Amino acid sequence: MLNYIWLALVLLAVAIGGWNNRWKEVTDGAFDGAKTAVTIALGLIGVMALWLGVMRLAERAGLVQKIARALRPIMRRLFPDVPGEHPAMGAMLMNMAANMLGLGNAATPLGLRAMRDLESLNPHPGTATNAMCTFLAINTASVQLIPTTAIAILVAAGSTRPTAIVGTALLATLCAATTAIIAVKTLENLRWFARPVAAVAGRGSGENAAAANDLNAKRTPNNRSSNEEVAAGTGGYSTEPTLLGRIATIALLIFFVLIFVRIVWPPGFGNPLTDEANAFVRSVNALSLLAIPFLLSFFPIYAAARRVKVYEEFVEGAKEGFNVILRIIPFLVTILVAIGMFKGAGGIDLLTKWLAPVLAPLHFPPDLLPLALMRPLSGSGTLALLTEIVHRLGPDNIVSLTAATIYGSTETTFYVAAVYFGSVGVKQTRHAIPAGLLADLVGVIASVAICRAVL
Repeated sequence: MLNYIWLALVLLAVAIGGWNNRWKEVTDGAFDGAKTAVTIALGLIGVMALWLGVMRLAERAGLVQKIARALRPIMRRLFPDVPGEHPAMGAMLMNMAANMLGLGNAATPLGLRAMRDLESLNPHPGTATNAMCTFLAINTASVQLIPTTAIAILVAAGSTRPTAIVGTALLATLCAATTAIIAVKTLENLRWFARPVAAVAGRGSGENAAAANDLNAKRTPNNRSSNEEVAAGTGGYSTEPTLLGRIATIALLIFFVLIFVRIVWPPGFGNPLTDEANAFVRSVNALSLLAIPFLLSFFPIYAAARRVKVYEEFVEGAKEGFNVILRIIPFLVTILVAIGMFKGAGGIDLLTKWLAPVLAPLHFPPDLLPLALMRPLSGSGTLALLTEIVHRLGPDNIVSLTAATIYGSTETTFYVAAVYFGSVGVKQTRHAIPAGLLADLVGVIASVAICRAVL
């Protein structure tokens, strides 16, 4: 699927650019896309090293497996091909939680780690598994508790009610996430997106399955030496905390709970309320503010309490970040060059011109069409369009609030696919892109409908 989309973007860029005599813009778009890809990848190195180190501590301490075990019933329905206590379960859960809180700097490294763990179960390297496609679809349509960036744009423009989009974005992402799950589970059964048959000469389907299981057992994450270490994820460390470690962990939890309560309800600590946001919004803001400091302190203490060599294990986990980034760069360059050429040629403007008359009878605001078309392709481009709409129409205009809702409830599907699949060398993405794009479409439609109804 991505092969056809990439080729279509390049050919359309050349055709449209030639017709409009925009050869220079097409060329500049290609070079800018290549430079942007490398800039993005290099910027991820430090963040990747940090979060892969943290994840290594959580895994060695057995925390990832405990989280996966607690939510096993839900995750097993979504990912039936992944063993219940496999490290991928915990990494996917943490990625989803980070996305819900708007913690993009933590969500991407955790998602890349989840993809790497899912690849360890892949009997056909280079081709996405059902679990990978489901994870990517959910990632591109993740439920958003608070659209931090969109709210910041409204606040900067002087909006009197920037948090009005919290509820609309939450409802829109619920619609998009539901669509993503239904779409990915439906499309995986179609012949067009079927997985390749295991090519093991002279064996029946049952023997092929057994051979795939043997391969999965060999291709374990982190090059661990045994299946037991994969299941336990502890690398030989104890999962029982020391008394001092237990006390330190409880003390840290109490400290963060008190800080959370102080932020959500300042009068209880003798401080006046400094904003008019309701308790729910303050709670989500507090979670977003405290999540990173909490994780960066809780995981090391939790691991140290179980006698994990925190410094050594963190370094080992961080080392993996550099290899992941090196694998991502070619995929990022490829997709961003095509997108840059298409934008430079005026493809977005042409699509907007063609679709505007069709969408007018449906009462779809024409100002939102370029933003909706740009969203799956470029996050920075969409952010620029959102900023322009807010400043042109005013931050409290319903179209501006709808644009902010769309930005907060959709995702740059092609970028996410290039980064996540590129990190594990997957070239055959199967039904992941169609499911993600369908979720984006529903997110846009739901955003417009919900904002018209409640704003």
